[in-house]
Amino acid sequence: MAAAALLLLAAAAAVVVVAMALRWLLLLGGPADGRLGKRARMPPGSTGLPLIGETLRLISAYKTPNPEPFIDERVARHGGVFTTHVFGERTVFSADPAFNRLLLAAEGRAVHSSYPSSIATLLGARSLLLTRGAAHKRLHSLTLTRLGRPASPPLLAHIDRLVLATMRQWEPAATVRLMDEAKKITFNLTVKQLVSIEPGPWTESLRREYVKLIDGFFSIPFPLAYLLPFTTYGQALKARKKVAGALRAVIKKRMEEKAENGGSIGDDEGKKEKKDMVEELLEAEGGSFSEEEMVDFCLSLLVAGYETTSVLMTLAVKFLTETPAALAELKVINETLRVGNIISGVFRRANTDIHYKDYTIPKGCKIFASFRAVHLNNEHYENARTFNPWRWQINNKLQNAVGANIFTPFGGGPRLCPGYELARVVVSIFLHHLVTRFSWEETEEDRLVFFPTTRTLKGYPINLRLLSESIC
Repeated sequence: MAAAALLLLAAAAAVVVVAMALRWLLLLGGPADGRLGKRARMPPGSTGLPLIGETLRLISAYKTPNPEPFIDERVARHGGVFTTHVFGERTVFSADPAFNRLLLAAEGRAVHSSYPSSIATLLGARSLLLTRGAAHKRLHSLTLTRLGRPASPPLLAHIDRLVLATMRQWEPAATVRLMDEAKKITFNLTVKQLVSIEPGPWTESLRREYVKLIDGFFSIPFPLAYLLPFTTYGQALKARKKVAGALRAVIKKRMEEKAENGGSIGDDEGKKEKKDMVEELLEAEGGSFSEEEMVDFCLSLLVAGYETTSVLMTLAVKFLTETPAALAELKVINETLRVGNIISGVFRRANTDIHYKDYTIPKGCKIFASFRAVHLNNEHYENARTFNPWRWQINNKLQNAVGANIFTPFGGGPRLCPGYELARVVVSIFLHHLVTRFSWEETEEDRLVFFPTTRTLKGYPINLRLLSESIC
Protein backbone atom coordinates (compact mmCIF):
# COMPACT_ATOMS: atom_id res chain seq x y z
CA MET A 1 0.00 0.00 0.00
CA ALA A 2 2.82 2.39 0.87
CA ALA A 3 4.62 1.55 -2.37
CA ALA A 4 1.46 2.22 -4.38
CA ALA A 5 1.02 5.58 -2.68
CA LEU A 6 4.60 6.53 -3.47
CA LEU A 7 4.16 5.53 -7.12
CA LEU A 8 0.97 7.59 -7.33
CA LEU A 9 2.74 10.56 -5.78
CA ALA A 10 5.69 10.23 -8.16
CA ALA A 11 3.38 10.03 -11.17
CA ALA A 12 1.47 13.12 -10.08
CA ALA A 13 4.70 15.02 -9.53
CA ALA A 14 5.95 14.00 -12.97
CA VAL A 15 2.76 15.25 -14.61
CA VAL A 16 3.06 18.60 -12.82
CA VAL A 17 6.74 18.96 -13.77
CA VAL A 18 6.03 18.23 -17.45
CA ALA A 19 3.09 20.64 -17.47
CA MET A 20 5.15 23.38 -15.87
CA ALA A 21 7.99 22.76 -18.31
CA LEU A 22 5.67 23.07 -21.32
CA ARG A 23 4.10 26.19 -19.87
CA TRP A 24 7.49 27.76 -19.20
CA LEU A 25 8.64 27.07 -22.77
CA LEU A 26 5.45 28.58 -24.18
CA LEU A 27 5.79 31.67 -21.99
CA LEU A 28 9.44 32.07 -22.90
CA GLY A 29 8.50 32.98 -26.42
CA GLY A 30 6.20 35.77 -25.27
CA PRO A 31 2.74 36.68 -26.53
CA ALA A 32 2.01 37.37 -30.15
CA ASP A 33 0.22 40.55 -31.18
CA GLY A 34 -2.04 39.40 -34.00
CA ARG A 35 -3.01 42.92 -35.01
CA LEU A 36 0.57 44.03 -35.55
CA GLY A 37 1.88 40.70 -36.82
CA LYS A 38 4.72 40.79 -34.31
CA ARG A 39 5.39 40.05 -30.67
CA ALA A 40 4.10 42.59 -28.16
CA ARG A 41 6.92 44.19 -26.23
CA MET A 42 6.88 42.98 -22.64
CA PRO A 43 8.71 44.97 -19.96
CA PRO A 44 12.39 43.90 -19.94
CA GLY A 45 13.69 41.27 -17.54
CA SER A 46 14.59 37.62 -17.19
CA THR A 47 12.58 34.42 -16.73
CA GLY A 48 15.52 32.74 -14.98
CA LEU A 49 15.86 28.98 -14.78
CA PRO A 50 13.37 26.49 -16.27
CA LEU A 51 10.43 25.72 -13.97
CA ILE A 52 11.60 27.67 -10.92
CA GLY A 53 12.41 30.91 -12.72
CA GLU A 54 13.90 33.41 -10.26
CA THR A 55 11.98 32.19 -7.22
CA LEU A 56 15.08 30.98 -5.35
CA ARG A 57 16.86 34.26 -6.04
CA LEU A 58 13.89 36.18 -4.66
CA ILE A 59 13.73 34.08 -1.49
CA SER A 60 17.49 34.24 -0.83
CA ALA A 61 17.54 37.99 -1.46
CA TYR A 62 14.88 38.70 1.15
CA LYS A 63 16.77 36.77 3.80
CA THR A 64 19.36 39.56 3.83
CA PRO A 65 19.12 42.76 5.95
CA ASN A 66 18.41 44.75 2.78
CA PRO A 67 14.63 45.35 2.61
CA GLU A 68 14.31 45.31 -1.17
CA PRO A 69 17.35 43.64 -2.81
CA PHE A 70 15.51 41.66 -5.47
CA ILE A 71 13.64 44.67 -6.84
CA ASP A 72 16.53 47.11 -6.34
CA GLU A 73 18.82 45.08 -8.58
CA ARG A 74 16.26 44.74 -11.36
CA VAL A 75 15.04 48.33 -11.23
CA ALA A 76 18.65 49.48 -11.64
CA ARG A 77 19.01 47.21 -14.65
CA HIS A 78 15.58 47.43 -16.31
CA GLY A 79 13.64 50.35 -14.85
CA GLY A 80 10.60 50.62 -12.61
CA VAL A 81 8.53 47.97 -14.44
CA PHE A 82 10.21 44.65 -15.26
CA THR A 83 9.45 41.00 -16.02
CA THR A 84 10.51 38.02 -13.93
CA HIS A 85 9.30 34.46 -13.26
CA VAL A 86 8.41 33.56 -9.65
CA PHE A 87 6.13 31.09 -7.87
CA GLY A 88 5.48 29.12 -11.02
CA GLU A 89 4.62 31.80 -13.55
CA ARG A 90 5.86 34.83 -15.38
CA THR A 91 5.12 37.99 -13.40
CA VAL A 92 5.52 41.69 -14.13
CA PHE A 93 6.87 43.58 -11.10
CA SER A 94 6.15 47.28 -10.67
CA ALA A 95 8.08 49.77 -8.54
CA ASP A 96 6.47 52.61 -10.49
CA PRO A 97 3.92 54.54 -8.36
CA ALA A 98 2.01 55.73 -11.44
CA PHE A 99 1.57 52.18 -12.71
CA ASN A 100 0.68 50.96 -9.22
CA ARG A 101 -2.00 53.65 -9.04
CA LEU A 102 -3.36 52.47 -12.38
CA LEU A 103 -3.52 48.87 -11.14
CA LEU A 104 -5.26 49.74 -7.86
CA ALA A 105 -7.85 51.86 -9.62
CA ALA A 106 -8.44 49.29 -12.39
CA GLU A 107 -9.53 46.49 -10.05
CA GLY A 108 -12.44 44.59 -11.56
CA ARG A 109 -11.88 46.03 -15.01
CA ALA A 110 -8.37 45.80 -16.48
CA VAL A 111 -7.10 43.58 -13.63
CA HIS A 112 -8.36 41.33 -10.87
CA SER A 113 -6.86 40.04 -7.62
CA SER A 114 -4.71 36.93 -8.17
CA TYR A 115 -2.43 35.31 -5.60
CA PRO A 116 -0.14 32.24 -5.56
CA SER A 117 -2.07 28.98 -5.36
CA SER A 118 -0.72 28.22 -1.89
CA ILE A 119 -2.33 31.39 -0.49
CA ALA A 120 -5.56 30.88 -2.45
CA THR A 121 -6.01 27.31 -1.21
CA LEU A 122 -5.24 28.10 2.43
CA LEU A 123 -7.49 31.17 2.62
CA GLY A 124 -10.38 29.66 0.68
CA ALA A 125 -12.10 30.71 -2.53
CA ARG A 126 -14.70 32.78 -0.65
CA SER A 127 -12.21 34.84 1.35
CA LEU A 128 -12.17 38.63 1.14
CA LEU A 129 -8.78 38.59 -0.60
CA LEU A 130 -9.89 36.33 -3.45
CA THR A 131 -13.53 37.13 -4.19
CA ARG A 132 -14.27 39.42 -7.13
CA GLY A 133 -16.95 41.74 -8.41
CA ALA A 134 -20.25 41.94 -6.55
CA ALA A 135 -19.21 39.18 -4.11
CA HIS A 136 -16.14 41.15 -3.04
CA LYS A 137 -18.10 44.39 -2.82
CA ARG A 138 -20.64 42.95 -0.38
CA LEU A 139 -17.93 41.35 1.80
CA HIS A 140 -15.88 44.55 1.79
CA SER A 141 -18.96 46.54 2.77
CA LEU A 142 -19.75 44.18 5.64
CA THR A 143 -16.17 44.42 6.91
CA LEU A 144 -16.32 48.21 6.83
CA THR A 145 -19.60 48.08 8.75
CA ARG A 146 -18.00 46.03 11.50
CA LEU A 147 -14.39 47.27 11.61
CA GLY A 148 -14.52 50.65 9.89
CA ARG A 149 -15.74 52.53 12.98
CA PRO A 150 -12.96 51.95 15.51
CA ALA A 151 -13.89 55.07 17.49
CA SER A 152 -17.17 53.51 18.68
CA PRO A 153 -17.15 53.46 22.51
CA PRO A 154 -17.77 49.70 22.90
CA LEU A 155 -14.90 48.79 20.55
CA LEU A 156 -12.50 51.32 22.11
CA ALA A 157 -13.35 49.99 25.57
CA HIS A 158 -12.72 46.41 24.47
CA ILE A 159 -9.36 47.25 22.87
CA ASP A 160 -8.30 49.14 25.99
CA ARG A 161 -9.36 46.29 28.28
CA LEU A 162 -7.59 43.67 26.17
CA VAL A 163 -4.32 45.62 25.97
CA LEU A 164 -4.30 46.29 29.72
CA ALA A 165 -5.10 42.65 30.55
CA THR A 166 -2.07 41.55 28.53
CA MET A 167 0.22 44.17 30.06
CA ARG A 168 -0.77 43.31 33.63
CA GLN A 169 0.83 39.93 33.05
CA TRP A 170 4.16 41.76 32.61
CA GLU A 171 4.03 43.48 36.01
CA PRO A 172 6.18 44.35 37.86
CA ALA A 173 8.86 43.13 35.43
CA ALA A 174 9.11 40.59 32.65
CA THR A 175 11.12 39.45 29.66
CA VAL A 176 8.89 38.89 26.64
CA ARG A 177 9.05 38.46 22.91
CA LEU A 178 7.03 41.48 22.02
CA MET A 179 5.83 40.17 18.67
CA ASP A 180 4.31 37.10 20.34
CA GLU A 181 2.53 39.28 22.88
CA ALA A 182 1.28 41.66 20.19
CA LYS A 183 -0.05 38.76 18.15
CA LYS A 184 -1.99 37.47 21.14
CA ILE A 185 -3.61 40.89 21.53
CA THR A 186 -4.57 41.26 17.87
CA PHE A 187 -5.74 37.67 17.52
CA ASN A 188 -7.94 37.83 20.61
CA LEU A 189 -9.33 41.17 19.48
CA THR A 190 -10.23 39.78 16.05
CA VAL A 191 -11.79 36.62 17.51
CA LYS A 192 -13.95 38.77 19.76
CA GLN A 193 -15.09 40.90 16.82
CA LEU A 194 -15.84 37.86 14.70
CA VAL A 195 -17.45 35.34 17.06
CA SER A 196 -17.70 37.01 20.52
CA ILE A 197 -15.44 34.50 22.28
CA GLU A 198 -13.22 35.82 25.07
CA PRO A 199 -9.51 34.86 25.39
CA GLY A 200 -9.01 31.38 26.79
CA PRO A 201 -8.01 27.82 25.85
CA TRP A 202 -10.19 27.83 22.71
CA THR A 203 -8.64 31.00 21.29
CA GLU A 204 -5.09 29.95 22.17
CA SER A 205 -5.56 26.53 20.55
CA LEU A 206 -6.91 28.25 17.43
CA ARG A 207 -3.99 30.71 17.39
CA ARG A 208 -1.40 27.91 17.44
CA GLU A 209 -3.01 26.40 14.34
CA TYR A 210 -3.02 29.79 12.64
CA VAL A 211 0.75 30.01 12.99
CA LYS A 212 1.10 26.81 10.95
CA LEU A 213 -1.48 27.98 8.40
CA ILE A 214 0.30 31.29 7.75
CA ASP A 215 3.69 29.58 7.46
CA GLY A 216 2.34 27.77 4.40
CA PHE A 217 1.42 30.89 2.42
CA PHE A 218 4.63 31.05 0.41
CA SER A 219 5.57 27.38 0.58
CA ILE A 220 5.65 25.01 -2.38
CA PRO A 221 2.18 23.48 -2.95
CA PHE A 222 3.29 19.93 -3.67
CA PRO A 223 0.79 17.63 -5.43
CA LEU A 224 -1.16 15.55 -2.90
CA ALA A 225 0.43 17.60 -0.12
CA TYR A 226 -2.11 16.29 2.37
CA LEU A 227 -0.22 12.98 2.10
CA LEU A 228 3.00 14.81 3.05
CA PRO A 229 2.35 16.16 6.54
CA PHE A 230 6.08 16.65 7.13
CA THR A 231 6.18 19.50 4.56
CA THR A 232 5.34 23.10 5.48
CA TYR A 233 2.46 23.14 3.03
CA GLY A 234 1.15 19.78 4.25
CA GLN A 235 1.16 21.06 7.84
CA ALA A 236 -0.58 24.25 6.72
CA LEU A 237 -3.34 22.28 4.98
CA LYS A 238 -3.87 20.23 8.13
CA ALA A 239 -3.97 23.38 10.27
CA ARG A 240 -6.42 25.00 7.85
CA LYS A 241 -8.78 22.04 8.26
CA LYS A 242 -8.67 22.40 12.06
CA VAL A 243 -9.22 26.16 11.99
CA ALA A 244 -12.09 25.88 9.53
CA GLY A 245 -13.63 23.12 11.65
CA ALA A 246 -13.48 25.23 14.80
CA LEU A 247 -15.07 28.23 13.08
CA ARG A 248 -17.66 26.04 11.37
CA ALA A 249 -18.78 24.61 14.72
CA VAL A 250 -19.35 28.11 16.12
CA ILE A 251 -21.15 29.33 13.00
CA LYS A 252 -23.32 26.21 12.78
CA LYS A 253 -24.38 26.63 16.40
CA ARG A 254 -25.32 30.25 15.79
CA MET A 255 -27.30 29.28 12.67
CA GLU A 256 -29.18 26.66 14.69
CA GLU A 257 -29.93 29.22 17.44
CA LYS A 258 -31.29 31.60 14.83
CA ALA A 259 -33.52 28.86 13.37
CA GLU A 260 -34.83 27.97 16.84
CA ASN A 261 -35.75 31.64 17.37
CA GLY A 262 -37.82 31.64 14.20
CA GLY A 263 -35.20 33.41 12.10
CA SER A 264 -34.35 36.14 14.59
CA ILE A 265 -31.20 36.50 16.68
CA GLY A 266 -31.99 36.91 20.35
CA ASP A 267 -34.68 39.15 21.82
CA ASP A 268 -33.42 42.43 20.38
CA GLU A 269 -33.60 41.76 16.66
CA GLY A 270 -34.20 45.44 15.93
CA LYS A 271 -31.05 46.65 17.63
CA LYS A 272 -28.74 48.75 15.46
CA GLU A 273 -25.45 47.35 16.74
CA LYS A 274 -24.71 43.71 15.90
CA LYS A 275 -22.62 41.94 18.50
CA ASP A 276 -20.10 40.43 16.07
CA MET A 277 -19.31 39.64 12.45
CA VAL A 278 -21.14 36.31 12.45
CA GLU A 279 -24.32 38.12 13.46
CA GLU A 280 -23.72 40.62 10.65
CA LEU A 281 -23.42 37.73 8.19
CA LEU A 282 -26.47 35.90 9.50
CA GLU A 283 -28.61 39.02 9.15
CA ALA A 284 -27.14 40.36 5.88
CA GLU A 285 -29.14 40.01 2.67
CA GLY A 286 -31.86 37.99 4.33
CA GLY A 287 -29.42 35.41 5.66
CA SER A 288 -28.22 34.40 2.19
CA PHE A 289 -24.63 33.64 3.17
CA SER A 290 -23.86 29.92 3.23
CA GLU A 291 -21.99 28.22 6.03
CA GLU A 292 -18.87 27.76 3.87
CA GLU A 293 -18.93 31.42 2.76
CA MET A 294 -18.97 32.51 6.39
CA VAL A 295 -16.17 30.11 7.32
CA ASP A 296 -13.85 31.33 4.53
CA PHE A 297 -14.66 34.96 5.25
CA CYS A 298 -13.99 34.72 9.00
CA LEU A 299 -10.85 32.65 8.44
CA SER A 300 -9.37 35.28 6.12
CA LEU A 301 -10.21 38.15 8.49
CA LEU A 302 -8.45 36.31 11.31
CA VAL A 303 -5.33 36.08 9.17
CA ALA A 304 -5.42 39.81 8.48
CA GLY A 305 -6.01 40.72 12.10
CA TYR A 306 -3.39 38.34 13.44
CA GLU A 307 -0.48 39.12 11.17
CA THR A 308 -0.45 42.75 10.08
CA THR A 309 -1.39 44.89 13.08
CA SER A 310 0.78 42.89 15.48
CA VAL A 311 3.86 43.40 13.29
CA LEU A 312 3.08 47.11 13.09
CA MET A 313 2.91 47.28 16.90
CA THR A 314 6.25 45.50 17.27
CA LEU A 315 8.06 47.58 14.67
CA ALA A 316 6.73 50.80 16.18
CA VAL A 317 8.30 49.84 19.52
CA LYS A 318 11.55 48.76 17.84
CA PHE A 319 11.86 52.02 15.90
CA LEU A 320 11.00 54.05 19.01
CA THR A 321 13.68 52.22 20.98
CA GLU A 322 16.22 53.03 18.29
CA THR A 323 15.03 56.67 18.04
CA PRO A 324 14.65 57.94 21.65
CA ALA A 325 13.79 61.50 20.60
CA ALA A 326 10.70 60.20 18.81
CA LEU A 327 9.56 58.35 21.91
CA ALA A 328 8.60 61.61 23.62
CA GLU A 329 6.30 62.61 20.78
CA LEU A 330 4.95 59.27 19.54
CA LYS A 331 4.73 60.66 15.99
CA VAL A 332 5.54 57.27 14.52
CA ILE A 333 2.68 55.40 12.95
CA ASN A 334 2.94 56.72 9.37
CA GLU A 335 6.71 56.33 9.37
CA THR A 336 6.49 52.80 10.79
CA LEU A 337 4.05 51.90 8.05
CA ARG A 338 6.37 53.39 5.42
CA VAL A 339 9.61 51.78 6.59
CA GLY A 340 8.12 48.52 7.87
CA ASN A 341 5.87 47.86 4.88
CA ILE A 342 3.64 45.31 6.57
CA ILE A 343 1.95 44.79 3.19
CA SER A 344 4.82 44.70 0.71
CA GLY A 345 2.53 44.81 -2.33
CA VAL A 346 -0.39 43.16 -4.08
CA PHE A 347 -0.82 40.60 -6.84
CA ARG A 348 -3.09 41.22 -9.80
CA ARG A 349 -3.80 39.45 -13.10
CA ALA A 350 -4.49 41.27 -16.36
CA ASN A 351 -8.03 40.85 -17.70
CA THR A 352 -7.01 42.46 -20.98
CA ASP A 353 -3.84 43.63 -22.70
CA ILE A 354 -2.47 46.56 -20.69
CA HIS A 355 -0.48 49.21 -22.53
CA TYR A 356 1.86 51.26 -20.36
CA LYS A 357 4.55 53.50 -21.76
CA ASP A 358 6.29 51.46 -24.47
CA TYR A 359 5.20 48.08 -23.09
CA THR A 360 2.29 45.72 -23.49
CA ILE A 361 1.40 43.42 -20.62
CA PRO A 362 -0.70 40.65 -22.15
CA LYS A 363 -4.05 39.42 -20.93
CA GLY A 364 -3.61 36.70 -18.33
CA CYS A 365 -0.20 37.90 -17.09
CA LYS A 366 0.43 38.05 -13.33
CA ILE A 367 1.45 41.48 -12.00
CA PHE A 368 2.94 42.42 -8.63
CA ALA A 369 2.60 46.06 -7.54
CA SER A 370 5.32 46.68 -4.95
CA PHE A 371 4.42 49.27 -2.31
CA ARG A 372 7.68 48.72 -0.44
CA ALA A 373 9.81 49.59 -3.49
CA VAL A 374 7.99 52.94 -3.75
CA HIS A 375 8.12 53.69 -0.02
CA LEU A 376 11.88 53.04 0.10
CA ASN A 377 12.76 54.97 -3.04
CA ASN A 378 14.94 58.07 -2.54
CA GLU A 379 13.13 59.76 -5.41
CA HIS A 380 10.01 59.92 -3.24
CA TYR A 381 11.44 60.16 0.29
CA GLU A 382 14.73 61.75 1.31
CA ASN A 383 17.02 59.13 2.90
CA ALA A 384 14.15 56.74 2.33
CA ARG A 385 15.61 53.82 4.27
CA THR A 386 16.13 55.85 7.42
CA PHE A 387 13.43 55.96 10.09
CA ASN A 388 12.55 59.64 10.46
CA PRO A 389 9.06 60.34 11.85
CA TRP A 390 9.59 64.10 11.62
CA ARG A 391 9.55 63.96 7.82
CA TRP A 392 5.75 63.92 8.01
CA GLN A 393 5.69 67.22 9.91
CA ILE A 394 8.11 69.27 7.81
CA ASN A 395 7.38 68.08 4.28
CA ASN A 396 4.17 69.45 2.76
CA LYS A 397 4.47 67.02 -0.13
CA LEU A 398 4.04 64.09 2.25
CA GLN A 399 0.86 65.56 3.68
CA ASN A 400 -0.68 64.83 0.28
CA ALA A 401 1.24 61.58 -0.23
CA VAL A 402 -1.85 59.42 0.10
CA GLY A 403 -3.57 61.29 -2.70
CA ALA A 404 -0.44 61.00 -4.84
CA ASN A 405 -0.30 57.25 -4.14
CA ILE A 406 3.34 57.22 -3.13
CA PHE A 407 2.16 56.20 0.34
CA THR A 408 -0.01 53.08 0.11
CA PRO A 409 0.55 50.97 3.25
CA PHE A 410 -3.01 49.63 3.08
CA GLY A 411 -3.37 49.35 -0.68
CA GLY A 412 -5.99 51.39 -2.48
CA GLY A 413 -8.93 51.40 -4.86
CA PRO A 414 -11.86 49.04 -4.28
CA ARG A 415 -9.60 46.72 -2.27
CA LEU A 416 -8.36 49.31 0.20
CA CYS A 417 -7.90 47.46 3.50
CA PRO A 418 -11.22 47.94 5.36
CA GLY A 419 -9.52 47.64 8.76
CA TYR A 420 -6.85 50.29 8.27
CA GLU A 421 -8.36 52.79 10.74
CA LEU A 422 -8.81 50.05 13.31
CA ALA A 423 -5.13 49.12 12.95
CA ARG A 424 -4.10 52.71 13.70
CA VAL A 425 -6.36 52.85 16.76
CA VAL A 426 -5.05 49.55 18.17
CA VAL A 427 -1.42 50.63 17.73
CA SER A 428 -2.12 54.03 19.32
CA ILE A 429 -3.78 52.52 22.39
CA PHE A 430 -1.03 49.91 22.73
CA LEU A 431 1.77 52.51 22.53
CA HIS A 432 -0.01 54.84 24.95
CA HIS A 433 -0.23 52.18 27.67
CA LEU A 434 3.26 50.86 26.99
CA VAL A 435 5.07 54.20 27.33
CA THR A 436 3.01 55.39 30.31
CA ARG A 437 3.35 52.15 32.29
CA PHE A 438 6.73 50.64 31.41
CA SER A 439 10.35 51.27 30.62
CA TRP A 440 12.08 48.69 28.45
CA GLU A 441 15.32 47.68 26.79
CA GLU A 442 16.28 45.14 24.17
CA THR A 443 17.63 41.90 25.61
CA GLU A 444 19.54 41.15 22.42
CA GLU A 445 20.00 42.67 19.01
CA ASP A 446 17.23 41.83 16.58
CA ARG A 447 16.73 42.73 12.93
CA LEU A 448 14.02 42.82 10.32
CA VAL A 449 13.52 40.06 7.79
CA PHE A 450 11.24 40.34 4.78
CA PHE A 451 10.28 36.83 3.67
CA PRO A 452 7.78 35.29 3.69
CA THR A 453 6.39 38.30 5.58
CA THR A 454 7.89 41.34 7.29
CA ARG A 455 8.82 40.59 10.88
CA THR A 456 11.71 40.65 13.34
CA LEU A 457 13.96 37.62 13.22
CA LYS A 458 13.77 36.82 16.94
CA GLY A 459 10.35 38.20 17.81
CA TYR A 460 11.94 41.31 19.41
CA PRO A 461 12.81 40.15 22.96
CA ILE A 462 12.76 42.97 25.53
CA ASN A 463 13.04 43.45 29.30
CA LEU A 464 10.08 45.36 30.72
CA ARG A 465 9.89 47.13 34.06
CA LEU A 466 6.80 48.81 35.53
CA LEU A 467 7.30 52.55 36.08
CA SER A 468 7.11 53.50 39.74
CA GLU A 469 4.51 56.20 39.09
CA SER A 470 2.31 53.89 37.00
CA ILE A 471 -1.14 53.27 38.44
CA CYS A 472 -2.21 49.65 38.28
